[in-house]
Amino acid sequence: MSTRDITFYGVGVGPGDPELITLKAARIIKNADIVAYITNVKGESVAKNIASDVLLEAKSAQLTLPIEISMSIGRTDINKAYDTASREILALMREGKTIAFLCEGDPLFFGSFIYLMDRISAQQNCKIIPGITSVNAASAQLSTPLTILSEDMAIISSRSTDQKIADTLATYDTVAILKAGPHMPRLITLLKAAGRKEDTQYIEYATHTSEKIVKDVSLISDNKGPYFSLLLITRKEREYRCD
Repeated sequence: MSTRDITFYGVGVGPGDPELITLKAARIIKNADIVAYITNVKGESVAKNIASDVLLEAKSAQLTLPIEISMSIGRTDINKAYDTASREILALMREGKTIAFLCEGDPLFFGSFIYLMDRISAQQNCKIIPGITSVNAASAQLSTPLTILSEDMAIISSRSTDQKIADTLATYDTVAILKAGPHMPRLITLLKAAGRKEDTQYIEYATHTSEKIVKDVSLISDNKGPYFSLLLITRKEREYRCD
């Protein structure tokens, strides 16, 4: 078998609830020679925790490959960490090892897998196993449809400029603002200016046991929240039925 036939899998494990891991994702995780995942400096991994039950059923010879990345350091150092991890992954694949990289949510939706795939795909085979995103999870937990009939939607990062966020709020019926918690005071100001504060719901750690939902965002306007959070903005008047 050519080493080009060995696969590096980006496996989406969903937003937090382990029961939302797909059957295909579980199969790939269980059968991989090596399971890789991002950890913080304390060795903690959100993705590994989500997949912990699946990992208990993995083949006995399976190895793990923790990849430590601190999001508090500059992008230059983060890129060096991805460079180092990619070299290690490529070396293992040349030994004939299949590797499943665990990624919370979906691998190609703000996923860490993107940066590894960018470095590896030119040399080795990469495949993506999609997962449920935080936006889909938030919609379900809030019982709020993302789009109906002629509505359109935008997904934007809280790191975007004030002008970009304001333009998005003015243009789209539905807006999801990701990583909202650390920027809440600023975002509330922008929502007020756009006249969309009353359209907004907040959720953090969607589907996790520590999930928190706030439907009146004025209650949290002066408080910051965690990184894993989002604002979901929808129109009050919606086209549920159309003649």
